[in-house]
Amino acid sequence: MITSKLPNVGITIFTQMSQLAASSGALNLSQGFPDFDGPQALRDALGWHVANGHNQYCPMTGLPALRQQVAAKIARSYGVSVDAEDEVTITPGATQAIFCAIQAVIHSGDEVIVFDPAYDSYEPSVALAGGRCVHVQLAANDFAIDFQALKDALSPRTRMIILNSPHNPSGALISRAELEQLAELIRDRDIYLVSDEVYEHLVYDGVPHASVLAHQELYQRAFVVSSFGKTYHVTGWKTGYVVAPPALTAELRKVHQYVSFCGVTPLQYALADYMAAHPEHVEQLPAFYQGKRDLFCDLLLPSRFSFTRVTGTYFQLVDYSQIRPDLNDVDMAVWMTREHGVAAIPVSVFYQNPPQEQRLVRLCFAKREETLREAAEKLCVI
Repeated sequence: MITSKLPNVGITIFTQMSQLAASSGALNLSQGFPDFDGPQALRDALGWHVANGHNQYCPMTGLPALRQQVAAKIARSYGVSVDAEDEVTITPGATQAIFCAIQAVIHSGDEVIVFDPAYDSYEPSVALAGGRCVHVQLAANDFAIDFQALKDALSPRTRMIILNSPHNPSGALISRAELEQLAELIRDRDIYLVSDEVYEHLVYDGVPHASVLAHQELYQRAFVVSSFGKTYHVTGWKTGYVVAPPALTAELRKVHQYVSFCGVTPLQYALADYMAAHPEHVEQLPAFYQGKRDLFCDLLLPSRFSFTRVTGTYFQLVDYSQIRPDLNDVDMAVWMTREHGVAAIPVSVFYQNPPQEQRLVRLCFAKREETLREAAEKLCVI
């Protein structure tokens, strides 16, 4: 008899919807990955390094050249200096990075505050550390933090708060003013932060990303996580990184070395080369994805879906209340996939207790123009 450590966990909704899309022949706007390749120069660099013998273990902390490029990017993007040796760790994906950060500091009985709707990997990682998630719902209209609800949720057992900005699934951004409120709220408490910033460069309409890296007070208690896969259109490379103060980095690395030891070596060489040669890639990302957002949203204007254009990520939420209010969002996502050939993600799966009146699904616009046009054509006739 197996006693499961994660009795309430099954196959993720992302896998389920991608499988349904494949079996139905539907366009997959559910799982968050591009249907186009990463930069040619990046892929060429990978081939070169594989062919030229960079195929053995790299240092546990990550390839030094890549850690230095991360530090340089942070300096350009946020105007702050981090130590590539003692504060930057390369990991096999952001999900592994978040897992290791949680395992590093959460003990049995600790509480971790997550904001619903919350990405699905947070709670299992907390449970495996012996902790317990306390769910605080974001505001229903704009997915902003309800600071009174957050204050009410704090207890002597609160050991961590997980932030996510730009936010998946809503696309909302945390502002610098909200970071100031958070700092004031937890200033005299022994609370760590995990700041999931994997979409840090996918921000639109000229709004800046307020990174915890640039908030000196909060950074002293934070693990800041990002993703090369999201930034360079290579999600299948499963390579990310964590930036944290030296003491927290040391604890994170104690866990990381026994989870994977290190990331994939030739991928790190290729990323380091590309980042050094093309620093402009990061600067061009907002306009690149804003163009896709605007094309997709413009194409959806004749539809019966209602929406507000997202300010971050490559996901667009749409409200289907005027189409099938009789269906919950899980049934709606299945119906859209099977009957209309477009796969989406139901937003309720990101909640512990989803709002009963909510009628939202999430669509990914990290797609080629022809994919977006075909999807919008199908959605406009629903």
